[in-house]
Amino acid sequence: MSGNPREPARRPAPRIALIGYRGSGKTRVGTRLAERMGVPFADTDAMVAAAAGANLAEVFARQGEAAFRALESQAVEDALASDARVISVGGGAVLSARNRDGLRACAHCVWLRARAATLRARLALDPNTAASRPALGGATALAEIEELLAARTPLYEQTAHSWIDTDGLPALEVAERILTTLAARQEGMGSCDSKR
Repeated sequence: MSGNPREPARRPAPRIALIGYRGSGKTRVGTRLAERMGVPFADTDAMVAAAAGANLAEVFARQGEAAFRALESQAVEDALASDARVISVGGGAVLSARNRDGLRACAHCVWLRARAATLRARLALDPNTAASRPALGGATALAEIEELLAARTPLYEQTAHSWIDTDGLPALEVAERILTTLAARQEGMGSCDSKR
C-alpha cells in the first residue's frame, strides 16, 4: 500500500493570457513565465505569421487589416483551445469583442502596461519591429502609440483580470510578479478547455 493513498490530484496550471500594446513585453515575459511554470507557450502573432506564410507587416500590406484581424482572431481561438498555458496575445486582438470574451472566459488575463515613451523606446531598439510589424497609422511613432493606447486602454481594462506596470522592469521580474499575483489569487482562473 502506498504511503500516501489520499494524495490530491494535481490541478492543471492556470491558463494565462498576456495582453497589451506591442513593446509591452508580452513575448519576452511569456516565454520566461512559461519556463518558470514548466508549461507550453503560444504567441498569437507567431501563429498568424505561420498561418499566412508571411510576417505581420506583409500580411497587413497584402491582405489588409480585416483579413489580418480575422487571422488574429483565429489564432486567439486556436491558442485558447491548445495545450498552451501561457499565451502572448497580439496587441490589437482586444478590438474584437469575441476575442475579449473568449480571453476573459478561458484565461487569467494580465495586462502588461507601459507608458507610450517606454513603448516607443523599446520598439526602436527591437530590430524586428520595422521589418515584421505593421505600421498602423501615418503619424510619428510616439503620436501613433499615444493615439492607439488611448483607443485601446478601455478594451485592455475590460479584458484584464490584473495588470502590471512594466516600465523599468526586466522580463523575468515581471514574470515573477505575475506568479506572485496568481499565488495570491487562485479564483477566476480560466479553464476553458472545450470548444467555444
